[in-house]
Amino acid sequence: MSEVLLQVDQVAKRFGGVQAVKSLSFELRRGEILGLLGPNGAGKTTAFNMIAGFIGPDTGRIALEGRDITGQRPWDVCRAGLARTFQLSRPFGGMSTRENLVVGSLVKTNDRQRSRAKADELLDFLGMSALADVDADNLTAFERRKVELGRALSTEPSLLLMDEVVAGATPQEAMTMVGLIQRVRDRGVTVLIIEHVMKVIMSLSDRVIVMHLGELIADGLPADVVSQPNVLKAYFGDDYVEAGA
Repeated sequence: MSEVLLQVDQVAKRFGGVQAVKSLSFELRRGEILGLLGPNGAGKTTAFNMIAGFIGPDTGRIALEGRDITGQRPWDVCRAGLARTFQLSRPFGGMSTRENLVVGSLVKTNDRQRSRAKADELLDFLGMSALADVDADNLTAFERRKVELGRALSTEPSLLLMDEVVAGATPQEAMTMVGLIQRVRDRGVTVLIIEHVMKVIMSLSDRVIVMHLGELIADGLPADVVSQPNVLKAYFGDDYVEAGA
């Protein structure tokens, strides 16, 4: 077994009267692609935001490569080796595709020549070299999503968090993104991904975890987890599970 890269231990978060995440614990091993599933309101994005430093947990501990990052600011978490993408891609408008990727690399270096070389290598990786000088505002939605992925990779992360990366994508675009994520793992980057498109999760994930009402309710191989009654109940309700019994 590979070493534990990310450890989430008894993490919880409340917003007013709503317990968004309840005592969440799981581990992610280096080299894995771990899928995070759950119906709307399950607490998935809140969990992401706590891991990435956008909000602090009320209780619990988060460790990356054995280093406690609980409650650290997003830029410090990024420097520690964790990058993320968002559901809504927002590249820097008025800047070229290449310049957007250069910005990401400045987290780790002030060497502009190195940053530009890194950006060009990632543009090639993304299949976007021909768009290097195009203003990011003029890219398609899927191209902007790839730029966001490239900007995250330019920070040289050990762990990448991806939030609904094929939302709004065509079937062909979704297949392209699946291939890119697999190649991201081949680059030595571990991936934690939220995705509602089951075909994507099933084809990508080595393992999946499922949240419901802020709690972890399943952890295991994709085919095993998605057939569990408690997971089916969380997605489809009691009537669906009873009808299939």
